[in-house]
Amino acid sequence: MGMTTRREFFALAGGAATCFAYGSAWAATDVDSNPYDMVAAIDRKRILTNANKYLSAEPITITASHSDRSTGGPNDYFSEGDYWWPNPGNPGGPYIRRDGQSNPGNFNTHREALIRLSLIVPALTAGWMLTGQKKYADHAGKHLRAWFVDSATKLNPNLQYAQAIFGVSKGRGTGVIDTLHLVEVARAATLLTAGNAIADAKAVQDWFRDYLEWMRTSKNGQEERDASNNHGTCWVLQAGEFARFTGNEEVMQWCRERFRATLVPDQIAANGSLPMELARTKPYSYSLFDMDVLCGIAQSLSTEKESLWSFSTQDGRGLRKLMEFMAPYIKDKSTWPFKHDVEYWDDFPARNPALLFSGLAYNQQDYIAIWKKLNPDPEVPEVIRNFPIRQPLLWMARSGVRAKS
Repeated sequence: MGMTTRREFFALAGGAATCFAYGSAWAATDVDSNPYDMVAAIDRKRILTNANKYLSAEPITITASHSDRSTGGPNDYFSEGDYWWPNPGNPGGPYIRRDGQSNPGNFNTHREALIRLSLIVPALTAGWMLTGQKKYADHAGKHLRAWFVDSATKLNPNLQYAQAIFGVSKGRGTGVIDTLHLVEVARAATLLTAGNAIADAKAVQDWFRDYLEWMRTSKNGQEERDASNNHGTCWVLQAGEFARFTGNEEVMQWCRERFRATLVPDQIAANGSLPMELARTKPYSYSLFDMDVLCGIAQSLSTEKESLWSFSTQDGRGLRKLMEFMAPYIKDKSTWPFKHDVEYWDDFPARNPALLFSGLAYNQQDYIAIWKKLNPDPEVPEVIRNFPIRQPLLWMARSGVRAKS
């Protein structure tokens, strides 16, 4: 593949059955009014800096490490619940929970490897989108093959042993949230596949098809799907993006309906707040996190006929109300009227994609102005873990859908 222009790339992407539809909402070519050009101009330097850095990064998958506490095999993902600690009153017994306080002694290496993948592949893909240079796509493909194709190193398509608790559980439904970091990987793979830029694309798709089926049919997957807080939100974003990559329109439509019938009415209050996140010991970061994922769903699954940005309940709850509530506290965190987070209070916010996505959908230039000022590349691991959409250029590769006035 040689050098391609952005217009040629879009022509490739538009021709793929599982890729993106382009409407007239963003027909203008001016940088300030075309989302792709705007984001490309703002992020070009950071994208190419990161993409060039990652050209020397070799794949590291879960088979590079193993925990004696895992009951799975070498290709099985394993992680431990963040907020679970040894019981001082019962050393060696079942762990006990301390909400909001991460235990540094828990096994976290597989999650770190997964997050590393989620940094590398989207950055390389964005570099390829900007330049058309084959080297970026080739190296992204190398990581995708190691994680999802090569039998010696690939991840088994389930999270049966995720977020285990010592002495309590070998793996829980809440662990499915760990693969939220595959959402942007799947989006990158969709674009690379549409551009015929990687080998073994079908095998990568097959892995995501198998994993999506596990999410839908397994006990752990269904428990996570039915979670009432950000865990349920994350399930929908994952399922929607994995369904897009694998061409599963039925699941994409189910996710749209889930958003309207369950996520918005159950999670967003009349004033736009997220009560279940405010009840946590990290109310600020959890509210930002759920906000980003909810807006990510709308950016992913909205169409000209079905704009999730326009949806609201009869009493007015929806993403517009959520952003009206949250945006002032992102612009000036000192006005936050609720409890401060027990950890990492000073490290948030980062460059929340919800500000960009909703700013475009609602034509709110002030949201985009806030977004531009925030840090796009946080270095604190806890912030990175709660910041799964980091390459917005990849999310501009389909037409934005404006909300109806």
